[in-house]
Amino acid sequence: MMDMHSRNQYLKVLQERYFMAKTKKEKSSVLNEYCENTGQTRKYAIKKINSHIFSIPKKRRKKHIYDGYVRTALVKLWEIFDYPCGQRLEPMLKREVNRLRKFGELLIPDEVAEKLKKISPKTIDRALKHQKEVMHLKRKHHRGNNPLIYQKVPIKAGGWDRSLVGQVQIDLVEHCGQSASGLFINSVSCAEIATGWWEGEAVMGKGQERTFNALTNIRKRAPFSWLEMHSDNDKAFINYHLVRYAEEEGIGFSRSRAYKKNDNCFVEQKNSTHVRATFGHLRYDTDKENEIINDLYRNELGLYKNFFQPVMKLKQKIRIKGKIYRKYDVPKTPYQRLIESGQISEETKKELQDLYQSLNPAQLKRKIDKKIHKLFEDYEEKNGRGEISPFKKQVPHVDAESYILNDLTTPTSVT
Repeated sequence: MMDMHSRNQYLKVLQERYFMAKTKKEKSSVLNEYCENTGQTRKYAIKKINSHIFSIPKKRRKKHIYDGYVRTALVKLWEIFDYPCGQRLEPMLKREVNRLRKFGELLIPDEVAEKLKKISPKTIDRALKHQKEVMHLKRKHHRGNNPLIYQKVPIKAGGWDRSLVGQVQIDLVEHCGQSASGLFINSVSCAEIATGWWEGEAVMGKGQERTFNALTNIRKRAPFSWLEMHSDNDKAFINYHLVRYAEEEGIGFSRSRAYKKNDNCFVEQKNSTHVRATFGHLRYDTDKENEIINDLYRNELGLYKNFFQPVMKLKQKIRIKGKIYRKYDVPKTPYQRLIESGQISEETKKELQDLYQSLNPAQLKRKIDKKIHKLFEDYEEKNGRGEISPFKKQVPHVDAESYILNDLTTPTSVT
């Protein structure tokens, strides 16, 4: 009998004959010869002869459609739209490439522009893989509740009509840094369920009156009517100020179950992507910082997120043998979903369309980065760190935030 080395040599000799055979009968005769001489079974021989270890290498040249020019432009667009995934960036490329070329933000030939409009989400992620590697891109505090006022606000856990515009989830995001003691800034975050429209307002402390005023300011800015408010069990929201306001204005008011953050999942997701990703986990507790944050919320940040940040909505969720498969619709911005809903007046729709035509996403992004950089400068000055180093000025705000956090202990407070 042959040893293993001899059998492998013999197989390589027969392998060329096997792959050159034109009929099934010829291949069968080669297999029969190998099995008779080596004593191995036929199925094992078939598996071994087709193994990549013994296969004859084939030279294939793949045509590169998306060359370096396309990748460079793609990175530029990816930075303009705040580093979204391929699924969220792909629809924006089809809509915004020509507009950005018109604004003079993207200097590319027509051929590259057409390729950017045709590129698929998976190809976008593959093309940006190297850039992501270069950039190095995840309190437990129980408060006592007043049972009398909490009985007036019903509990709601799911059951939302995701096609009805006007259902708003509200939440507070603490900017307390490492310690929740003393007075610090809180962000009042509001997310509309059907469209993903988001608005924010910064307040000093958690006073019920200040939080109430912030909510009324946000409601005035919203381009739709509020039908229902939903909050967690924070006393900043569950109080007689807001309960009486909801009754007078005819707005439904509900709350989440205690210690069940997923009941408020729509605004919790926005807290992560819109607030924490922008301002980090630092402690902001001065009036100057409060003015900068509110300036961002009321101007550039709200416009940028609502008009140029696509949102994916869940269409279907199927469980098959213990595994859950989710299907999402085409990513669209909150502005697009609001226009297509048909639940706003023609006058409001015209105002939104005119506003969209006047907006330059690249210019908005530059203003956001500039104001965040100013906020970090004030934070450093407040803590006696002096001027920010030139290195930090060259890094985008997401990296500058991480640079600052490297010097601090990881905070324990959450939204």
